[in-house]
Amino acid sequence: MGERTRPSTSYGDEGFSRFIRMAFNRHLGHGPEDFAKPIIGICNTSSDFNRCHTHFGPAIEAIKRGILMEGGIPLEFPVISLGEMFTSPTTMLYRNLAAMDVEEMIKAQPMDGVVLLGGCDKMTPALLMGAASAGKPAILVTSGPMSNGEYNGRMLGACSDCRYFWQEYKAGNIDEEELEEINARLAPTPGHCMVMGTASTMAVCAEALGMMLPGGAAIPATFNERLHVAQESGRAIVRLVQKGISPADIMTEKAFENAIRVLMAAGGSSNAVIHLTAIARRLRITLDLNTFDEFSRTTPFLVNLRPAGKYQMEQFYHAGGVPALMKELEPLLHVDEMTVTGKTVMENIDRVSRNKVYEEVIRPFSNPLHPDGGLAVLRGNLAPKGAIIKPKAASKHLLKHRGKAVVFKSISDMERRIHDPNLDVTKDSVLVLQNAGPVGAPGMPEAGMIPIPEKLLKAGVRDMVRISDCRMSGTAFGTVVLHVAPEAAVGGPLGLVRDGDEIELDVENRTLRLCVSDEVLEQRKREYTPPPLAARGYLRMFQKHVLQADEGCDFDFL
Repeated sequence: MGERTRPSTSYGDEGFSRFIRMAFNRHLGHGPEDFAKPIIGICNTSSDFNRCHTHFGPAIEAIKRGILMEGGIPLEFPVISLGEMFTSPTTMLYRNLAAMDVEEMIKAQPMDGVVLLGGCDKMTPALLMGAASAGKPAILVTSGPMSNGEYNGRMLGACSDCRYFWQEYKAGNIDEEELEEINARLAPTPGHCMVMGTASTMAVCAEALGMMLPGGAAIPATFNERLHVAQESGRAIVRLVQKGISPADIMTEKAFENAIRVLMAAGGSSNAVIHLTAIARRLRITLDLNTFDEFSRTTPFLVNLRPAGKYQMEQFYHAGGVPALMKELEPLLHVDEMTVTGKTVMENIDRVSRNKVYEEVIRPFSNPLHPDGGLAVLRGNLAPKGAIIKPKAASKHLLKHRGKAVVFKSISDMERRIHDPNLDVTKDSVLVLQNAGPVGAPGMPEAGMIPIPEKLLKAGVRDMVRISDCRMSGTAFGTVVLHVAPEAAVGGPLGLVRDGDEIELDVENRTLRLCVSDEVLEQRKREYTPPPLAARGYLRMFQKHVLQADEGCDFDFL
């Protein structure tokens, strides 16, 4: 791999550009012969504002060791880091910006391949989007899930239990002192959330795509094995460079179908639908919502993890993680697809055997938790381009429901009025949140798990039908309809709903219907005024160019 083959800063003289770069290369002690070897970038997303990534130091050193062992030269570089709990108003607003940063830095800097280091919810898709567009060999190493928390003998999981105990606090069932004790135990170690939330889901999907070493998604953040995987990933990227295997060779249409199968069997986050769609589009692969629904109907639900099950990522790791799950799903997978090991899916899982001790965590293909997968796509006059629901995390009695709408015009309107004791709401109402989508919010925040009104919580209500054009955390739960497309802010029917309108949800038949005549809706549409766009800067660019949820929420020019 010669120095001549890599792009240089342009000074109008290519020879001079190489000469001056070599002079500056020497600052790390390298000589000219080192830069004839594969140059491997390490895309580092560590940040003190991103608690999921604060333990990356040892992982980076392990990756560097692996690269050196295999004859490459490691060079670390930073990109944008998005910490889910510390980014206002939502990390989804900046996923595309992070993806652009990753793409441009991979292309602009003289590297032959790249190790992508991330883990928090939006970082994994942003890294894969950027690497897909950059086109250079790449491999992903994730941060790993936290170890389980515990309180009074009860296993705790961030952030499903964040939501559960906060709801119980609002209902008056626990006091502030107990809430504080629980808070101190919810996130006990570095790493991402340890339930099957978005971070875990995207790690699992990335491994199923073939972009991570087998087993890498589930290893807890603090386990020694994670450093071994980091080191082996460093070795693997050098081999990928030598073989010329790019992300497009691995993330094929069939590989995405494998990832969707694994998503459905794992009961993964609804956010994965948006992220997988966006990653695929970077490779000119179209994933439509019908594909997700079809695969959900024909994929058994095997992984018994919260929020749709009983266990957490630590148990999933001990049960064999993604390789064990893919072994169970083998009859449904495209097993001849290439992976970052340089081997096919079949070769990677050939020797994987079922761990009968953990059959309750990863159920056998012949004895699933449920016969179908974890997501359903809804359509109807309220969601012409589709909406998403997680039926296994919903209340069975609400999966077919008709009720009167209680409408909130924005997130701020909802926050202001939801707990008003005079709010005209019952347990049978349908809570509707408008203008919280990609354009309307902007950024499509995780506000879709609309709080149960406090007066209903105190009366024992724990779930209601909730509908919005935004998202919810993969750690959340309830009968929540999300990603309604097109969104209210661009003239979608969701913005035409009024208080008292009846809405009908029928998950079995995949329908979501506003029970208002077409004539009335047309009249309302003529009277509708969209909210104004941001005046300047990145927010304005985002609102003008972001695609809708069913298209992955990437920018139209990417």
